[in-house]
Amino acid sequence: MEKYDVTIIGAGLAGLQCARLLARRRLRVLLADRKDALANSIHTTGIFVRRTLEDFDIPEDCLGPVVKNVTLYSPARRRLELVSVHAEFRIGKMARLYQRYLDQCLRDGVTWMPATRYGEHSRVGNRLLVRLENTHDRRASCWISTRYLVGADGATSTVARDLQLDLNREWIVGVEDVFTGVPLAGPPMLHCFLDAEIAPGYLAWIAHDGDDTHIGVGGYAAMFEPVRALEKFKASLGGIVDLSSATHLERRGGRIPVGGVLRNIANTSGLLLGDAAGAVSPLTAGGLDPCMRLSTLAAQVIPAFLESEDVEVLRHYSGELFRARFASRLWMRRLVANIRHPALIEIACASLRLPVLKSFARHVFFGRGSFPDVQAPASSYVGADPCVRPG
Repeated sequence: MEKYDVTIIGAGLAGLQCARLLARRRLRVLLADRKDALANSIHTTGIFVRRTLEDFDIPEDCLGPVVKNVTLYSPARRRLELVSVHAEFRIGKMARLYQRYLDQCLRDGVTWMPATRYGEHSRVGNRLLVRLENTHDRRASCWISTRYLVGADGATSTVARDLQLDLNREWIVGVEDVFTGVPLAGPPMLHCFLDAEIAPGYLAWIAHDGDDTHIGVGGYAAMFEPVRALEKFKASLGGIVDLSSATHLERRGGRIPVGGVLRNIANTSGLLLGDAAGAVSPLTAGGLDPCMRLSTLAAQVIPAFLESEDVEVLRHYSGELFRARFASRLWMRRLVANIRHPALIEIACASLRLPVLKSFARHVFFGRGSFPDVQAPASSYVGADPCVRPG
């Protein structure tokens, strides 16, 4: 039976970031994902915010052009222009970024198991026996031994359930089409549409990554039919984008947890990352910055815990430390979820033209508030990290 220090289930951004950091600390890591290839079924548009771009070394060729402009549209398509002096956003070329991070993992010794899903686990002494299943043939399962299990398997994490950690209870559903050959006038920008009919409780969007254009909608699943809403949204975009010569590349979609970071996200058997941990802004549904920070913290906590076997180390990874940062966003999430009448949304959008409220809108889109920096436990494993920029 193969033995590992850490087994990570899920090779999205969270799993990849954690795996490559752990491998650089000389741990033996197994990374498994249910997909055959990481470019298949990507779930996120991939909007990186300024703070992430400043603090992490994301390869330049995996990022689209700098975005400083946001245009906010009311249900009646009245426009509010917001412009920042800073390079606020860049759209990630996520398939390329995933592959780049996977290549780094492999160079540093990570064992990669595609087309593999988590089955179950049991504890034997100080190790876990984990059953992994082939996604094409459930009979082709294998057992591995690991000291620690990491769930990076999305908003409805099976690992979280089996580790008896907290589960996400609130989410929105997003779906988008990705096109090439869509001409867009003006500087790079994000187009955000507030419309309770096509995006109840969230928004619709147009984003361009330098090569491809992402057009999507998101909202509470009980309030709309996402695919139908997306088709209606695309049909309404005359005068904003021209899809007549566009080539459709792919459709993306998935659940986005918006209940804030879960409280219980770690124990002596394993921990949760990314969407599985609820590490997504409740208000904006932005998850890439919390994902990178939480995964980096996990890659410091896990070696310290394995080295010391001191359960107190895991207190550095408690969701209780993070939830206070999201309290105001959770309150605003409840408010947004209950504003459904188009006239009320129109009034709210009009009020954003007032100087004070426009400043608030700028803060929502351009503010640097994100996942808090938390002090990692002292350990011989913790030091300068080559994947994080200094300063």
